[in-house]
Amino acid sequence: MLITGASRGLGAELARIYAEDGWRVIACVRGSAPHAGATDRLPLDVADPASIVALGEALQGVAIDVLINNAAVRGDTGGLSTLDTDEFLEVMRINALAPLLVTRALRANLRAGERRVVANISSRAGSLAEGTLDDDDGDYAYRCSKAALNMATVKLAQDLKGEGISVLSLHPGWVQTDMGGSDAVVSVAASAAGLKAIVDNSDMAASGSFRAYDGRRVSW
Repeated sequence: MLITGASRGLGAELARIYAEDGWRVIACVRGSAPHAGATDRLPLDVADPASIVALGEALQGVAIDVLINNAAVRGDTGGLSTLDTDEFLEVMRINALAPLLVTRALRANLRAGERRVVANISSRAGSLAEGTLDDDDGDYAYRCSKAALNMATVKLAQDLKGEGISVLSLHPGWVQTDMGGSDAVVSVAASAAGLKAIVDNSDMAASGSFRAYDGRRVSW
């Protein structure tokens, strides 16, 4: 399996628990990092399309059962008054476009795998129905990027159905990471365990769905 954004937080915990469960894990991080136990670390900058292409080339012929597109950034939270064009586009590039490019680069690897699951780590903040019910943060770029990622999930599920590849959008909860902040209520361990359970039990019938780490279906 392969996880992007695996240097810290949720990505690092997912890599750890999958390796502990006996999976061979390819953990992608910015910069270079040495092989560690059951985890192979490969450099990947998801903001750089050339880096994504290089990853695909480096993994030619390697079967991948599960791809977890986890790498993401939060961006500005100051609302409309502090919205910056370049930063907005960078958040969209990393959070919404990169998962598409990574999935495309590893499509043959997924076809060669047995499980064939793509899990996009999205957010309830990107739900048009639920994203602002109890949350009025001014993170325009992040919310728009996750809404776009949700549509990417639906399109990928449609396009990859014939290849037996299941594609999911997953909400990890408000997680106690650097991005989540000190007020977050879900531990990294609880979120990762819940997400793993969903991925491990997914099938083609679940493809194109939006689920929270606790199993609840999230409205689009």
